[in-house]
Amino acid sequence: MVARTYSSTLVGVNAHEVEIESHESGGNPKILIVGLPDTSVKESRERVSSAIKTSGFNPVKGTATVNLAPADLKKEGPGFDLPVAITILADQCKLTPDSLAETAMIGELALNGELRPVRGLLAVALEARAKGRKRLLVPKAAAREASVVSGIDIIGIQNLREAVDCIRGTQIILPEPCRAAEFFAATSHYDIDFNDVKGQGDAKRAIEVAVAGGHNLLMIGPPGTGKSMIAKRIPTIMPAMSEEEAIETTKIHSAAGLIGESLAFVATRPFRSPHHTISDAGLLGGGTNPGPGEVSLAHHGVLFLDELPEFRRSTLEVLRQPLEDGKVTISRAVGSVTFPAQFMLVAAMNPCPCGFYGDLKRECRCSPPVIQKYRQRISGPLLDRIDLHVEVPLVEYKALSSQDGGESSETIRRRVEKARAVQRERFAKHATVRTNSAMTPRLLKKHCELDAGSLSMLEHVMTEHGFSARAHDRILKVARTIADLSGEEKITEDHVFQAVSFRSLDRKFWA
Repeated sequence: MVARTYSSTLVGVNAHEVEIESHESGGNPKILIVGLPDTSVKESRERVSSAIKTSGFNPVKGTATVNLAPADLKKEGPGFDLPVAITILADQCKLTPDSLAETAMIGELALNGELRPVRGLLAVALEARAKGRKRLLVPKAAAREASVVSGIDIIGIQNLREAVDCIRGTQIILPEPCRAAEFFAATSHYDIDFNDVKGQGDAKRAIEVAVAGGHNLLMIGPPGTGKSMIAKRIPTIMPAMSEEEAIETTKIHSAAGLIGESLAFVATRPFRSPHHTISDAGLLGGGTNPGPGEVSLAHHGVLFLDELPEFRRSTLEVLRQPLEDGKVTISRAVGSVTFPAQFMLVAAMNPCPCGFYGDLKRECRCSPPVIQKYRQRISGPLLDRIDLHVEVPLVEYKALSSQDGGESSETIRRRVEKARAVQRERFAKHATVRTNSAMTPRLLKKHCELDAGSLSMLEHVMTEHGFSARAHDRILKVARTIADLSGEEKITEDHVFQAVSFRSLDRKFWA
């Protein structure tokens, strides 16, 4: 008799269903696993054998051949322990084909038969539901992670014996309640606020424009001016995440193994701030078995690169694809994996290595060649992909000691959401375009018409500062966002002037 069970393997951040078949024949007692398993799957033979014995079941008497289908899909991770064990025990425990067909399962087995959590449970639950399975058996310790998925029974299992009894129907285990709304309500708030930031009116205005249009931002200023503090509060003025966005973001964190008791659901905009020593694979994603990098973990949120020139130039250059396409494709010999990467890039840097170039109160110790070398660590093509450049100067003592912190995050977010609503209506017929920053050349021509005065000023600025064609388009996109925030349909000369003022730093600063 050939028994069949169902599980899933992660490919990127998505799960693909795997059918596990088992057939026992004569010969020496052993378990053979075929179907392109990796090392952790091959090692499940020993874990499964021990778990079967210690759980009180009869050990394998002959050669049990286990096939993982489809055979051309690489199987990774210890999550196949449970379905392999159940498939081997199906005949011995009288598990009916119907009960196995309606059940998906995943989990790592300890030698005593207990179940341990594995990563990617949210993606596995979504795949099991898509394939029409009625229930999913998962380790009890990680059942909360998968319980955000509705339309399928998520059943937390303690050990192998309990899993067999549940499938056989001799033990009734109530499914986990769907907790999506509960988690969303409990975690969709921030502990920080923009009114904590003293002064920096120009920087706050630039950030509001950047968030309203989905633009990338670079902050330039000496140490201690609050660049990092401001960056951490940017998610608080972004539109609230929808439940669909929250599940998609949580799925990425689940695939990376970042979901646990302390973080069961990601309902706030992610804020990722990798150290400047990060590798290309750490930032973009990769490895032998490719996993999501920081750009994907920042999906629907903010990727903050502090001390931008300290990052390796080669590492920064890999940002070009995700900034343009909103996704990352990693190719390996066995195939390609694509990770979502729609994030807002926020970067910060000092004006020179010591940080005090141009400061009226503190003397810069850097020589001109050192300053030039420092600035040239950031390539022109990368700068062209950053829409707004804003100076963040030192805050005067009077502003620091003031009890008035300015507008709250909620107040700014209302204006941002109003501007985003205008953009949603504008791009309603374009599924891939949601904000002004994503406008194609055709949409740019349609929605960013300039009057004679604006055209003349932009022509002068382009000639004077030597802006590239990409910078020209980004100035128009930022001007469109400023007009949306002002509630105006037409882009005026003032809107273009403001957009240029947020852009001119790259040529003036890098000259």
